[in-house]
Amino acid sequence: MTPAMAPRTARLKSIAPQFLVDDLDAALAYYRERLGFAVDFVYESFYASVSRDGAAIHLKHAAKTLADRVHRKEHEHLDAYVAVAGVEASHRLLRRGRRRLHPLLQRGQGALMAREVVLDGAVNVR
Repeated sequence: MTPAMAPRTARLKSIAPQFLVDDLDAALAYYRERLGFAVDFVYESFYASVSRDGAAIHLKHAAKTLADRVHRKEHEHLDAYVAVAGVEASHRLLRRGRRRLHPLLQRGQGALMAREVVLDGAVNVR
């Protein structure tokens, strides 16, 4: 079905990526304390939602194996694409307390890109 064929009453309102985390409490604390997210809900200590500026991220406790981590790093898997207003300020916010956030890179047509390598339950930003 093409967008022109979609019923006018059917609208996509939001999508929440689900990040797997080793430690749900630590991930919630990071999003809340470092990035300014609000905790929307926590379900039975294994699933939660955080939100900020109208965007939600779901976090699920599911430990990754060493092989999973190596594979993701070698192949630079992208967990989410995040578009922001004020990319420099957003980059500074992410860098607070960060160990492995790459510098901003200039891309075509004035776009900036940042890539975050590893954070349990965090955002890979490109």
